[in-house]
Amino acid sequence: MSTRKVAVITGTNSNLGINIAYRLIERESPSTRLTIVVTSRTLPRVREVIELLKKHVKKVNRVGLVDYDYLLVDFTDMVSILNAYYELEKQYKAIHYLFINAAQGVYDGIDWFAAVKDVLVNPLDAVTYPTYKIQKVGVKSADGMGLVFQANVFGPYYFIHKILPLLQEGNAIIVWISSIMSLPKYLSLQDMELLKSDASYEGSKRLVDLVHLGTYKPMKDIGVHQYVVHPGIFTSHSFFKFLNVFTYYGMLFLFYFARLLGSKWHNIDGYKAANAPVYVATLANPHFDNQNVKFGSATSLDGIEYIERTDIDPTGMSDVMGYMNSKTEEWDEKLKDQITNSRVPI
Repeated sequence: MSTRKVAVITGTNSNLGINIAYRLIERESPSTRLTIVVTSRTLPRVREVIELLKKHVKKVNRVGLVDYDYLLVDFTDMVSILNAYYELEKQYKAIHYLFINAAQGVYDGIDWFAAVKDVLVNPLDAVTYPTYKIQKVGVKSADGMGLVFQANVFGPYYFIHKILPLLQEGNAIIVWISSIMSLPKYLSLQDMELLKSDASYEGSKRLVDLVHLGTYKPMKDIGVHQYVVHPGIFTSHSFFKFLNVFTYYGMLFLFYFARLLGSKWHNIDGYKAANAPVYVATLANPHFDNQNVKFGSATSLDGIEYIERTDIDPTGMSDVMGYMNSKTEEWDEKLKDQITNSRVPI
């Protein structure tokens, strides 16, 4: 007898997002009828992703049925998030997987002088913990929040808050995608929305770590299991516009060189980067695997993938959760009785 599972993957149109979908399709039992809910801001990207997923199902000769649905959602728009919640509530009785793959940055280029200097001084650190990506400071969303804070942290957090009954009904697994760069130094507790930070992306991923630490226990109490992971280093499409053919292949060379030097985090390929997210969703045992650590996608020198766990510094967790909960109450009040319709036939 087949069972049905529903998987919502935010940012499905990204390199990591679509590879999470690929691996989940491969990993889920053939007896499961799997529904992949593709999320994107635009309908053309939804159509493109669904076509790629259909081709992958044929490629791997999956026996079990795979269905496709979509949500048009913009996590920098709170009304859009509310609308996505209403759509899910109308369509489904339960959600079984939720992957929070939000990775928006406000990049403004590359400091090439600093990049060359860093590569010459310490090539491994230069391509593992890069500090030469230029990020804009003080960018706000139309909702008046720090844009990166809302896109990567609060928007998804509020989305979970709204769909929690569906997650509870499905005994869901929530997977937050963090980063290898989510170091404590990138977050000031006096700047929760990252409006004064020149490293807002990294700061947002530090917030993700702390939000996970502050919520996984109460989630577990209601039958929802939550993990935080990072994909290591891989070729993300978000920075391609700042690269030409020479700098792109130079980047790839340095990635492989870093692996040669002993880096376990240079997965390079998006499929390998998606290992940890799908591992915790399908293979991790919440009764034995610690949920207060970060699961990372790692690759050996000869290209063999594996999972590496790292500890998370909990400093500031209570302050972050106080802010997030206060913000949630504020937006619950603001969003009363607001709804728009974003669904059109695909």
